[in-house]
Order: sequence, then structure tokens, then C-alpha cells
Amino acid sequence: MKHKYAFLLSMQSIEYEIKKLTLFSKKCSDCFELLQLKLDELCRFMTSEQNEEQWQLWGHHKEIKQQSNQLRHTSTQALCEMEKYQSISTLEKKMDKSDYLTILSSAVKDELNNFRIGASSKVLFVGSGAFPTTALTIAKETSADVLCLDIDREAVDLGRRVAEVFGLQAKVLFSENSLKEQSFLKDATHVIIASLVGNKYEVLEELKKNLNVEAKIMLRYGNGLKSVFNYPLEIDLSEDWDMTPVPHGKSIYDTMIIQSKSRLSVGTVISG
Repeated sequence: MKHKYAFLLSMQSIEYEIKKLTLFSKKCSDCFELLQLKLDELCRFMTSEQNEEQWQLWGHHKEIKQQSNQLRHTSTQALCEMEKYQSISTLEKKMDKSDYLTILSSAVKDELNNFRIGASSKVLFVGSGAFPTTALTIAKETSADVLCLDIDREAVDLGRRVAEVFGLQAKVLFSENSLKEQSFLKDATHVIIASLVGNKYEVLEELKKNLNVEAKIMLRYGNGLKSVFNYPLEIDLSEDWDMTPVPHGKSIYDTMIIQSKSRLSVGTVISG
């Protein structure tokens, strides 16, 4: 039992330090460097085989579950602040935007190869954040049109300004309006749902009602130990969706490409 409490303490310690460093960073921007190091530590914590073993033993216990949820809440807030800092630094030319985008792009290219986005694609990105790495990468690499949605007005404004810095404002648009208010949805060929989107099921229900049945959805999530940083996917979607896992290796989140099963019946009727 002592191993359970050692595991619990390790999560509590990381959560405490991330929370404090997030507060410090708002007072002193130099502390964002320390916050980044602590978030990196969390990533290593999530992908540790030893910690995965501990999660398998204790993850179903109430105390561990509660602390996991708290750690996710704290780390999500920290990442949002970090992205805003990255955006502001880019706008103030404290970062080399060309080099920075190249580094970020390489991190998501492999994932996007499985998604088959081209120049004629229309991509909806739900939960894009203040520094929409994936959206910028898509526009830069494929010239596809991208609409980024986020409920944080400040994140939307910063994302729009960063896209202008990269010269991608004609290809990457932004909105804080709800999903059901987006006319873009009916024309979308691809949808990306960020791992930090908590209401994944509500989003999927809305997509099921209005999205073209041929469209593909890239759903990012994190189950088990990865749920300390990502919102999980714990409900069986197989009744309505065809699901294809995307292999990642040691990644901080998992990805599923899903499509509506309705397209199969539609295709059968057309071909008949």
C-alpha cells in the first residue's frame, strides 16, 4: 500500500509545483521557462513505464482518480498560459518565427500524414488554443483552409495575430462562436478535436448531426495515466463511428481517426 501513497504524492508534488509556477509566471515572465521544464517533467511522468505499472495497480482508487483530475485541471490551465506566452513572444519577435514553426511542424507531420489533408481540404480545428501549432502546420504544408474554434476569447485573438505574423491569415481563420453556429461545418472535409477539449462527446454529437458523412475526424485523447494531462475517451463510440487508432509510440496523447458509419449505407444506396 505504501507504493500507492508514494505514487499519489508524486502526482501531488507535480500538481503543486505547476500551480505555483503558473502563478509566478503571471508575475514574472522569466518563470515560464521553469513552468515549461515542469510541464516537460509531467510528460516524462506520463510516458514512464514504471508509472504506468503503478497506474495499473492504483488508478481505479478514489484518491488517485481525484488527484488525476486535479492534475489535469492544473496542467491544462498552465498549458493555456504557456501558449499565450509563446504567442506574445512571437508577436514581440522574441522568437525566431521561421525556426520555431519548423520545429513545431515536424512534431505533427507524421500524425497528419494519416489524415490525408490536401490543398482543397477544409479543416475545422476544435480547441485550437492561443498558439495553434497544428492549424499553422496544415496551412503551411498543404495550403488547406482551416477554421480554428476556441472558447477563450484571448486565445482566439492571439491565434489570429500569430497567423498574421506567419503570413497565413488568409488560410487560417478563427472564431469563438459555438460549433452549431459555424456554417463552415457543412463544408468541412476534416475535423480535429484537441486532447484538451473536455466535452468530446457533446462535440461528436453536434458533428454527427451536421457534418458531411464523408468527413474524417481526428480525435485526440488520453486514457489511463495519460488522463493526468488529457481528457479521456471512455465511452464506446463504435455504434455510430468507424474508428482507426493512429500509432504514436511514446506520445503524451493518443489519436483516433473516426468516420460516420452512415457513409456506408449512403454509398450502398447510391451504388445500387
